[in-house]
Amino acid sequence: METKAVAASSASDYTLAGLVASERSLDWPPLDGKPYSFIDEEAEAEEGLPLGLSTEDLRAMYEEMVLARGIDARAVSLQRQGRIGFCVTATGEEGAIVGSAWALAPEDWVFSAYREVAVALHRGVTLETFFCQLFGNERDLLKGRQMPNHFGSAREHFAVASSPVGTQIPHATGAAYAMLLRGEPNATITYFGDGATSTGDFHAGMNFAGLHRLPVVFFCKNNGWAISLPAERQTASATLAQKASAYGFEGVRVDGNDILAVYEVTRRAMEKARTGGGPTMIEAVTFRMGPHSTADDPARYRSEDLVMEWSGRDPIARFRGYLERRGIWTAEDDERARQLADERIAAAVSAAEKYPPPAVETMFEDVYRDVPWHLREERDQVMGEKR
Repeated sequence: METKAVAASSASDYTLAGLVASERSLDWPPLDGKPYSFIDEEAEAEEGLPLGLSTEDLRAMYEEMVLARGIDARAVSLQRQGRIGFCVTATGEEGAIVGSAWALAPEDWVFSAYREVAVALHRGVTLETFFCQLFGNERDLLKGRQMPNHFGSAREHFAVASSPVGTQIPHATGAAYAMLLRGEPNATITYFGDGATSTGDFHAGMNFAGLHRLPVVFFCKNNGWAISLPAERQTASATLAQKASAYGFEGVRVDGNDILAVYEVTRRAMEKARTGGGPTMIEAVTFRMGPHSTADDPARYRSEDLVMEWSGRDPIARFRGYLERRGIWTAEDDERARQLADERIAAAVSAAEKYPPPAVETMFEDVYRDVPWHLREERDQVMGEKR
């Protein structure tokens, strides 16, 4: 099943009890308590929360989580074999990533970091397109100019990720400002990690968004580590979400390993943004179960006991338990879903690996509308040598 952008009705056709455009609060639990959750760690759940999701939606959400983890495993394998140069995984963060993706409308814009592959796929980017970016071949939308996992596609309203930490935050704020000026009924969302909250770009984006009450959601995946730096060593704040109050808007903490809680928080925050209620910062508390990237060795800075503790909170296992208890999912379903994911990934890799690198002349394209004389000379020289 190809993942696709959810219809706008799944994100906007709800009556938010008591919420009007002028209101600021979404009435979430206080920031000094436990993060908001829907499914507890024993796979039980509250009853009656108006998630607005069908049984088919829940099954599709689980399948997207399985696919995301399969992509991670295959990408690491490709890198270790020397077939790609680098990759960044999101193993352990699937609940935060997939749950938030389902809360977005097709016309919303996404400004990601580099772990939000599942968001891109959900919005319509194909697996083959993604793997072409990992290989940097001629079908790569970015023409081999970005590191692997730094993907994007304008057609899906998904801005290209970049390596500098936090630079996407003011970009999302600027796009939200443009939406406000144009009177567009949409919003932006920007993803970043806990480390980005220590950057100047975080301050600039949050401050401007709060001042102008912009339609933007700041989605922080607090996975515990900014590469090797633990969160407690980069801020004196008790939570990251509370930083939003300094900029004049609401911060919310959610259990990032609870996909349904993430969906509900993000859905309501995005609707609040679209209806004039201003920005929200979401802190999704989760854990990066793998390394920061294939260039990292997490065993050098964190204990195996900590990893094992968080492995027991695996968002995929947790959601599977919830679905099984409600008769929505079976062991046979799980086997089929994993097999289908593996087959889809294998087919995409096989196709992407057959394409050659981008043509040499593409290095002279796209910066200028009209290629200046000195670049024309260099291009002609390169092409002459090539011939």
